[in-house]
Amino acid sequence: MAKTDGRSGEAARRRSARERLAAERAAEEHRRRRRRIMTWVAGGGVAAVLVAAGVWASTSDEKKSTGGTTAPAAADGAVAGRPPWPRPDDTADRARKEGLAVAPMEGTAVHFHTHLDILIDGKAVPVPADLGIAASGDAMSELHTHDTTGVLHIEAPTTGKRYTLGQLFTEWGVPLNATGLGDLKADGTRTLTAYVDGKRQTGDPAAIELAPHREVALVYGPANASVRVPSHYDFPAGE
Repeated sequence: MAKTDGRSGEAARRRSARERLAAERAAEEHRRRRRRIMTWVAGGGVAAVLVAAGVWASTSDEKKSTGGTTAPAAADGAVAGRPPWPRPDDTADRARKEGLAVAPMEGTAVHFHTHLDILIDGKAVPVPADLGIAASGDAMSELHTHDTTGVLHIEAPTTGKRYTLGQLFTEWGVPLNATGLGDLKADGTRTLTAYVDGKRQTGDPAAIELAPHREVALVYGPANASVRVPSHYDFPAGE
């Protein structure tokens, strides 16, 4: 009987150890998510803008020749000028005005990811980190970004809602419609074209629906220019 009790006690200790390990892992995941939310406050947002500037630095000669500049945010927080477009401080407030839920933590009723590529004159433009996340780090929109990879996170508290590319650009403060992107206008010589999973779209790109593992690309440049448009994105395992 003593041997049986010993085996039972050992099994109970092992279960307890596994439960503690699981709790520690869950707590670490929670801390990791909170750290990502606080990235902007800790200076990550500044770093993201600097990275964006580096990615776009190769177009500096073109900007000089065309007179294009990266203008500061307008009085209402909207972004103006040529890219890279920074993250506005009022991004969470913009999400609220768009009808998106904003809360201290991610929602759990719906969780999926879409990827966005932006190509201007053949060069990639970064999507800022922490779009939809308050500068204070204490609130985030159900549609948000955590880094500059272009992965859009939809983590919603309720089901049945439709999410669009235009909502993200509202959070970003960058105008997007059928005739232009930011201050970049489509005219007789330059075009703005949207693609979903490599297929060309018509109409207003702001209306494109965000869906699980969808690859969305916005391409701006000379009409009839040859551009290699991504048709998919390799999402990390688990995303």
